[in-house]
Amino acid sequence: MSTPATIKAGIAMPPKNPHKLPIPGQRNVLITSALPYVNNVPHLGNIIGSTLSADVYSRYQRVRDINALYICGTDEYGTATETKALSDGVTCQELCDKYHPIHKQCYEWMEIDFDKFGRTTTEEQTQIAQDIFTKLHKNDLLVEDSMLQLYCSHCDRYLADRFVEGTCPKCSYHDARGDQCDLCGSLLNATDLINPRCKLDGNQPVQKESKHLFLDLGKLQPRCEAWFEKASTEGHWSANGKIITQSWFKEGLRLRCITRDLKWGTPVPLEGWEGKVFYVWFDAPIGYPSITATYTKEWEKWWKNPKDVKLYQFMGKDNVPFHSVIFPSTLFGTGEDWTLLNTLSTTEYLQYETGKFSKSRGVGVFGNNIQETGVPPSVWRYYLLSNRPETNDSQYLWKDFIARNNNELLANLGNFVNRVIKFVNAKYESKVPSLETAAAPTGSDEKLIREANEKLKLYIEALDDVKIREGLRVAMEISALGNAYLQENKIDNTLFAEHKDRCDRVVITALNLIYLLAAVLFPYMPSTSESIARQLNAPVRLLPDEFAVDAILPGHVINKAEYLFKRIDEKQEEIWRAKYGGNSTEPAPEDKKKKKKSASKAAAAPVFQGEKPEEVIALEKKIEEQGAKVRDLKAAKAEASAVQPEVQNLLELKKELNDLFAKLSV
Repeated sequence: MSTPATIKAGIAMPPKNPHKLPIPGQRNVLITSALPYVNNVPHLGNIIGSTLSADVYSRYQRVRDINALYICGTDEYGTATETKALSDGVTCQELCDKYHPIHKQCYEWMEIDFDKFGRTTTEEQTQIAQDIFTKLHKNDLLVEDSMLQLYCSHCDRYLADRFVEGTCPKCSYHDARGDQCDLCGSLLNATDLINPRCKLDGNQPVQKESKHLFLDLGKLQPRCEAWFEKASTEGHWSANGKIITQSWFKEGLRLRCITRDLKWGTPVPLEGWEGKVFYVWFDAPIGYPSITATYTKEWEKWWKNPKDVKLYQFMGKDNVPFHSVIFPSTLFGTGEDWTLLNTLSTTEYLQYETGKFSKSRGVGVFGNNIQETGVPPSVWRYYLLSNRPETNDSQYLWKDFIARNNNELLANLGNFVNRVIKFVNAKYESKVPSLETAAAPTGSDEKLIREANEKLKLYIEALDDVKIREGLRVAMEISALGNAYLQENKIDNTLFAEHKDRCDRVVITALNLIYLLAAVLFPYMPSTSESIARQLNAPVRLLPDEFAVDAILPGHVINKAEYLFKRIDEKQEEIWRAKYGGNSTEPAPEDKKKKKKSASKAAAAPVFQGEKPEEVIALEKKIEEQGAKVRDLKAAKAEASAVQPEVQNLLELKKELNDLFAKLSV
């Protein structure tokens, strides 16, 4: 959209630059969000934890006219991909080629605007990962050692934990996985299982030594820890990011295996190591620079330029140590001057209704489901971002989703914008009145400008500090100021007929506030921002440091009013909950199978039908809290002695819930 002469010059947001490079002497921001596994469709928790949060920060840089590059893509190597490909009866490459565009389409629909959304199965990934590995080897930071693993002669492969099942040595459950028992919760090694069997063909594997390469993180700890102390303070890291990282340093960094006996991965470029690939968590973070290399051949200007570039990374807390310890240590080990993490923004978990998202159970809303509802992207973005789990877990609730659309977006923001524009369409023939005929500003006008500037300052401070949820809250407060201003000045037919000079002043002020909101909302609800700009017949503007009534000039002609939001019928709550499993207490098919097999060891949980009593809801909440505690300990790589008691507490709570269901079902 070209800028009309009746819009203040120089305030339009420039078009997106498709060939970004750092500009020496200016602020340059490199943004990444955790690379999603390619083997499934992302759910809302995945989206808010990484890609959507990073998109808000990236769009904020654009609306502030700051040079920023946003990189992401699918993580395509490793055991998870092999497992899913075998399950689906396709090759790993075919699986990746199927799911990469599904991910891309989901994010595009959500208006997540990457500069590059790539993938890790590229020649650039191989070259950069192997080059980093070679430098680590040259710098004597790799140690060779052997590991006892299970080997299937029929498959002719060493079996990763996910490819092994057997009897749990703790509780005798005979469908335990190679990494954990689903019945008692014990953490296991595949070699611990009694009567292990290959998940692929059912044959019994044998124990066999396999040599591997380990990164000597202990040698790198002093440098990495010193960097962390400085970066986490200056970069205002999220609290959980700091805590998880500190726990790793406190325990002491040890040798970390970086190779795997897999067929699908980046090959180890070392003689005698044919048939080995890099472990996915060594390989995956290298995807950030390799995807950048598919965006520009001058990728090193972003990734080896700490003087001119600040790196911001967004993810869920379970990904923290790989980005705050292992990846930085790896880069230190090369001896090169890499662009290191400046700010780590991490989230807790988003729960679905009273439980967890589960693709296998059909519980929760996934990227492809969002589009089925008919609710536009702006509403989804608003709800997820206003409910972002920044300091503790948060819940996705259909009732809350509908209420926020109707009571906040529609009643606050939508009402303010629509009321003003329709009034100007009707009374002023869509033409902005002249300042010459307008009354002089009054205390009401000055108060609005002062309070809007106070809010604008808070908004900028929040987003500069990556406080995304807080920034959205302040944005809606700016809109609320507009509604209060209209009420205070009683903008209506009477004001226009009897005090037109005063009405002119109110209209000019309100239109300029709406134009400010188009910029304020751009990071959060870009299509809403663009709709506002379209109604104003103006381009989306850059976000100013201060608000003044001088952006839309007298004589400017606006367009017809459009509704920004539509009311959602409250009856949709039950429809959506039923469709997406919000009320389901029925076990997943695979859980039924497991329970049937282990009937001699443990009885299946009874199914409770109907509305849940308060005691059930309270107990389910305790289970979710205890489950989160267990996940945190596992994410922090806590000792088994610390994890097992908490797992036992979780199992006891689940048993208590089962007993309660049984009692209520009688």
